[in-house]
Amino acid sequence: MARIELHVHFEGSVRPHTLAAIARRNRLPVPQPVDGFRDLHHFIDMWNVTTACLRTPDDFRRIVVDYAAEAERHGAAYLEGIFTPDPQLAADLGLDAIMAGYCDGAAEAEETHGVIVRLTPEQYRGADPDFGMRVARAAVRHRERGVVGFGLAGREGRFPDQPYEPAMRYAAEYGLGLVPHAGEAAGPESVRSALRMGASRIRHGITAVRDPQLMAELAERRIVLDVCPTSNIRLGYATERDHPITQLSRAGVLCSISTDDPAMFFTDLSREYALAADLGVTEEAAFEAGLAGALCDERTRSRLQRM
Repeated sequence: MARIELHVHFEGSVRPHTLAAIARRNRLPVPQPVDGFRDLHHFIDMWNVTTACLRTPDDFRRIVVDYAAEAERHGAAYLEGIFTPDPQLAADLGLDAIMAGYCDGAAEAEETHGVIVRLTPEQYRGADPDFGMRVARAAVRHRERGVVGFGLAGREGRFPDQPYEPAMRYAAEYGLGLVPHAGEAAGPESVRSALRMGASRIRHGITAVRDPQLMAELAERRIVLDVCPTSNIRLGYATERDHPITQLSRAGVLCSISTDDPAMFFTDLSREYALAADLGVTEEAAFEAGLAGALCDERTRSRLQRM
């Protein structure tokens, strides 16, 4: 069965040898691998060190194509990849150049590896909300090149969502699906906040398990959660024996399966699907959730249904 992955950060997918080559080419220090993370906030600090190596549109193109090749080896037919523009790099390169690099990669990935790649850029909590609006406007300008969604990431619980909602509303007004991160480091209220802003899908969302009424609402509305089992475990929000996905799926919540940042969490799509199966989410259920949550056009959806 073909696999659908809806939650992978391209910046966190770069394997060490490729990251080292890119860093050297850009005359930057080579980041050292980190064996463990204390929590989401420590992970974000290390993620920023890693992503600082990516400096050119060609870097962005390359990491999309490289990850599509990896994902294809693990059975992926469709990816929705995330990228998070940095304000300083945007000032140096321009947001359109950053977007173009990723869009070029998405087009090349499908042509070269047969994997359909769609893009979901995001703003992040803690950044200037005005910058978030600029990212949203740039995302809208690239709708015809594979941008299908717009997200909100960053340090859950440390910054409120409200300042970032205008950019989310702008993206939605122009047809982009909203895919905020919520319900990982923060509790069920963060999931409710994501729903209030009009989320098409929620990235993580696993703390909804603490609120039976919220779980019932997610199931009834068929709101897909992008669950990344290894990521949750490595950050200390779950264990291999006790992961919220088991209870969520039993409650009828649709759970897609993804890698999140596979290079940083030492995982791949096959490992995530195997772990999900051990936790009670079958390959068929994961595909159904992925198909239900995908932000692609109907022609692409029909193509995936036939796989």
